[in-house]
Amino acid sequence: MTTSITRSNHTLSLLDGEIVEESELGSMRRVTADNLPILKGLSIKRVVLNPGAMRTPHWHANADELTYCVSGTALVSILDDGSKFSTFTVTAGQMFHAASGSLHHIENIGDDPAEFIIAFRNERPEDFGFGATLGAFSDAVLGNTYGLPSSDFARMRRSTGPLPPARPTDRKLAARIGDPVVPAAAHFNDPHKFDIEAQQPGLNYVSGNARFARDQFWPALKNISMYSLRVTEDGMREPHWHPVTAEMGYVQHGDARMTVMNPDGTLDTWNMTTGDMYFIPRAYPHHIENIGRDDWHFLIFFDQPVPADIGYKASASAYSREVLAAAFDTHLDDLPAFPFTPADPLIVGRVNPLD
Repeated sequence: MTTSITRSNHTLSLLDGEIVEESELGSMRRVTADNLPILKGLSIKRVVLNPGAMRTPHWHANADELTYCVSGTALVSILDDGSKFSTFTVTAGQMFHAASGSLHHIENIGDDPAEFIIAFRNERPEDFGFGATLGAFSDAVLGNTYGLPSSDFARMRRSTGPLPPARPTDRKLAARIGDPVVPAAAHFNDPHKFDIEAQQPGLNYVSGNARFARDQFWPALKNISMYSLRVTEDGMREPHWHPVTAEMGYVQHGDARMTVMNPDGTLDTWNMTTGDMYFIPRAYPHHIENIGRDDWHFLIFFDQPVPADIGYKASASAYSREVLAAAFDTHLDDLPAFPFTPADPLIVGRVNPLD
């Protein structure tokens, strides 16, 4: 078996990810299967909007979107099929979900930059910008659509004509003109929105806790979910695997070490820090250990509405010592005194120093 502590095909820094757009308005960086080929069914993007900037109205042709607000205050609008419209505000620790094909936008309405970590339910999400798609149709077609003279559309900044050379331009980031317009209804609860950090931890241990965004708490989720996982400096996410669930994580804060075993028996072990992301395919055994001096906080996304896992602690209780001795090619007397564990704890304390 081989071990790597410097590079792995499971991880990249999202802070240094592919630049989608970057200007005085903010930035958009992403990691997809184009730059991390192991990704399957999930990808990730980081969006920073400066005050007065917005992610313009758009939709994703092949992916649901699950967004976590890291900082700032934003107005989100979503137009679903059936002309169902929602608008609401989000701030740090809150999330929203937009279904594939739903038109939506994110607008910074605060005085500080707003940062978002966005997971997509596809390794290569496809985007359509509403502004760019207007460039696909003639003035006459648009005039007929809105019941207006075609001349009303002649002065709009858009590209029309055959491709190439003319190409509709998607302005992903744009500046707002004037003050934000925030309807009173935007301050009500909305089914697209979920305040994950306001929830009581679904699992709470001495060495850490986990809050859940999954379908039993948030019915909007159909094929994606998320854990907000915090582990103390003396804690560890026990070795485990997800039988039918892939895992994609983002290090919101802290320093950690991860080990993954690949099907060919090779091992990847690497250190992660704030801004790094990783991907674990379905059923690959892995663990995460805090190696820093303070708590770490991970945003972990899954490709199922309710992720399931099998942990090593309970696994040792599932078999007799005779079976375990045979499996490990070890004499019975040399087996550790595995404690009986009817349910895995998710987070365990570190009773041994780092090795």
